Amino acid sequence: MASTHRAPIEEHPDLADLRARHDRAAATPRAQMVEALALLTGLYLAASPWIAGFSGFTTLAVTNLICGITYMLLLGGLGNSYERTHSMAWAAAAIGIWTCLAPWVVAGDVAHTRSITSNLITGVVATLLALAAASAARDRDTSYGPGTRQPRRARAR
Repeated sequence: MASTHRAPIEEHPDLADLRARHDRAAATPRAQMVEALALLTGLYLAASPWIAGFSGFTTLAVTNLICGITYMLLLGGLGNSYERTHSMAWAAAAIGIWTCLAPWVVAGDVAHTRSITSNLITGVVATLLALAAASAARDRDTSYGPGTRQPRRARAR
């Protein structure tokens, strides 16, 4: 019985094309801007109890600190290993939604004007940035036609 030699999956042409597409997407100014803004948003979320002045609400302060650090870790790696981390943007979007809801959900009486305003604005910005990061992975390469690897201009009509 003859054995066939199979190449490892890492050498598959479709996987190589996918990695190249992700590398191009991560190198765009849009992706770099989203990553930078996401890092700043996560940093603000982590420090917001002390910046906005609601650090006395321990449960919300700890929640924001943990969520901010997690948000930075989830979206901070987009530039280095985009093809592996772009799906984490959906988890970052969930953190943004949680940030909006946290003043009313965490234990204690923490729903005051400062905490609500800070968390709502930060949560909305975090969610929008995460959705922008997730949508960047879905952007299609328009230079190729559907079902073909040839550029549109080079295809015979």
